[in-house]
Amino acid sequence: MIVGCVREVKQDEYRVGLRPVGAELLRRDGHRVLVETGAGLGSGYSDDDYLAAGAEIIAKAAEVWETAELLVKVKEPQKAEIPLMGLGQQVFTYFHFAADRELTQCCLNRGICAIAYETLEQPSPSGRPTLPLLTPMSEVAGKMSIQEGAKYLERPQGGRGLLLGGVTGTPPATVLVLGGGVVGSNAARMAAGLGANVYILDINLDRLRYLDDTMPANVTPLYSDPHTIRDLIRESQLVVGAILISGAKAPHLIRHADLSTMLKGSVIVDVAIDQGGCVETARPTTHAQPTYEVDGVIHYCVANIPGAVPRTSTQALTNATMPWLLRIAAEGAHAIAARDPGFAMAINMDAGQLYNRPVAEAHGLRWIEPPFSTPQPL
Repeated sequence: MIVGCVREVKQDEYRVGLRPVGAELLRRDGHRVLVETGAGLGSGYSDDDYLAAGAEIIAKAAEVWETAELLVKVKEPQKAEIPLMGLGQQVFTYFHFAADRELTQCCLNRGICAIAYETLEQPSPSGRPTLPLLTPMSEVAGKMSIQEGAKYLERPQGGRGLLLGGVTGTPPATVLVLGGGVVGSNAARMAAGLGANVYILDINLDRLRYLDDTMPANVTPLYSDPHTIRDLIRESQLVVGAILISGAKAPHLIRHADLSTMLKGSVIVDVAIDQGGCVETARPTTHAQPTYEVDGVIHYCVANIPGAVPRTSTQALTNATMPWLLRIAAEGAHAIAARDPGFAMAINMDAGQLYNRPVAEAHGLRWIEPPFSTPQPL
């Protein structure tokens, strides 16, 4: 198979979908590997590194798109990339379709086989499916949400002027984390390590019991409901939105009216912005202009938070994606999906047909059961 990797063109995105070691493994399996020149520079990988691994360096992205049967990326295709995609081409990347109807429709129109990192599922001992290709970036985003939140609490950044952990004789800041999954648990541990007083909310009682057993003493797990959220945002200086419903648009847990009850100069970091955001006033921002203010509350809503630490993020992401990439290149996505229902969940669309129910419901579009998998649960 011909596998291609292009340079990311999303603003302030420095990750790359394929490391040189990945190119070497693909070549070892007999595949042809095309890499756009400069694709790995943001993550510290030169064209020479890819050449040494057996890849071909291609000057123009359009040639990679035109030639590759399987295209591996990091972020969703941008407007300039949409016309380059071909009918039946397999594109393996983050898509986050539920947050973007225009992207969804454009990809349907191009007829690609969209294999989304964020909806690939695998079973776990707990019985709850895991999202193994979303997990590594969720770990990075969770930790960075506290790192960035702490920075924007500083007065020169427009914040309240607080140190998260305080010092002797002063109180620590209060941090509220909405969601107890991978993002939320990493955020809570990071905030607790800095000495903050942390509340972490979730609606799954089993998950809350696990968090209660494993979190540091300065983290309090609580059941999430509208009253608890409204009570806690009044006293919290940093709020982290870490809600995820696989493939679906995130629900709004904080409304615009709620901001008037929050402390002036407090900070919201909405990590759920990739899926539309869990704060009503959230809108996507960039690393170049990461924040804005609404009613005295700083909003940090960068849609590719892990892109700020591309070396770490690229290594973590490709560690997870590489085994799947090798399988897709060897077998094809449909063949894998026929045997693996969890992988079938990753194929959001193909040949102009939408297969993902939450995406369809988010945009009022028609969807069908994919011909290669068992019916999706209600």
